[in-house]
Amino acid sequence: MIRPAVPADVPTIRALIAALADYEREPESAKATDEQLHTALFGQSPAVFALIAQDEAGTPVGFALYFLNFSTWNGTHGIYLEDLFVLPEARGGGYGRALLCELARIAVERGYGRVEWSVLDWNEPSIGFYKSLGAVPMDEWTTMRLTGDALQTFGAKA
Repeated sequence: MIRPAVPADVPTIRALIAALADYEREPESAKATDEQLHTALFGQSPAVFALIAQDEAGTPVGFALYFLNFSTWNGTHGIYLEDLFVLPEARGGGYGRALLCELARIAVERGYGRVEWSVLDWNEPSIGFYKSLGAVPMDEWTTMRLTGDALQTFGAKA
């Protein structure tokens, strides 16, 4: 079962984010607090959304966290999938596919032009899975990021 996250899911989402960070070999990088997640997902102006995958017993086994982006070329919004994660013991049960299918359904229903995300180059199982769904790699694009001291220094010049 896939359902929208509710405020009571915040600790579960944080725990799943920590598990994702472990899987991506960066456990120290997952610093978001329950309070930050609650504000982002359920504050006065939420800009981030989440779906929860539950097993037959109703236990959360995965999540998708996403936000809207915009294509100036197409003039429509899209969905950017920030995180998709299914617990290792639940993989192969169709939860990842169901989460992505629900995101695609939301995009189509709302007239959005795309669903996109990033995947680590070494994550061959996920890359193969995404390709099996019809997703294509955007090899001609390089993701750029301004963060930490570089962000602070550059932002101070404004």
